[in-house]
Amino acid sequence: MKFDNYFDQQFELRYFEMNELGLATPTIMLGLLEETAADHCYAINHSLFDLFEKKVGWVLVSGILQMDRYPSYKEKITIRTWLSHYSSIKGYRENIIFDDNQNIIGRAKGLWVFFDIEKRRPLPIFNDIKEKWSYFNTSSIEHDIKKKINAIDIADHTNEFKVNRFDTDMNKHVNNIRYLQWVIESIPEDIVDHYYLHTIDGRFIAEAQYGDTVLSQTKVLSFPNAFEHTIKVDGSDKICATATTHWKKY
Repeated sequence: MKFDNYFDQQFELRYFEMNELGLATPTIMLGLLEETAADHCYAINHSLFDLFEKKVGWVLVSGILQMDRYPSYKEKITIRTWLSHYSSIKGYRENIIFDDNQNIIGRAKGLWVFFDIEKRRPLPIFNDIKEKWSYFNTSSIEHDIKKKINAIDIADHTNEFKVNRFDTDMNKHVNNIRYLQWVIESIPEDIVDHYYLHTIDGRFIAEAQYGDTVLSQTKVLSFPNAFEHTIKVDGSDKICATATTHWKKY
């Protein structure tokens, strides 16, 4: 794949990012993808902190992560990111994760909306951002991340969590990484202990607020080691996020 409109960020995996097997966790991989996107903003002089001073920012509304394997302790990886498509208020961010030998070990795609933090609504992306990032009309992974994922009706597993201050980001949203952590907490222990998260496909629907109690609900699917998930506010009909996951044996 040869094009100019991408941004590369290198990382060396650290001890605290490892699970008990010495492999990076799914939440760490999402964190590194988020860091790469933030650095891509910084590289064009529109850092997230500069945007925040203007009361604007980026909000993830849907996305997919697919890992063929997770990097190990001290392993060096490169995340390549680019924008594949824009509308007036949103853009598709593509990602490919390479190991040190340039083998592809993971892919991710996210649909991000440019957002007015005070008015809590989308607004047009600055022209300067579009011009500096440009775009390349190629997908990192062929998957429709706009397709609706329905909330589950009856859960096989449920966990309850309180939304604390550290669960929210600078835009006062519950961080998307926290949703993944809540999802994993309601996965059967045998799956988490003996399988790795191969794919998570998620939709972010409504904001949970500081002080809310949220329920992480999981339903076992007929497809082996596959699950549906719903994050909702306890005591209401408010659905915050839905997702599907597929797990593979180590």
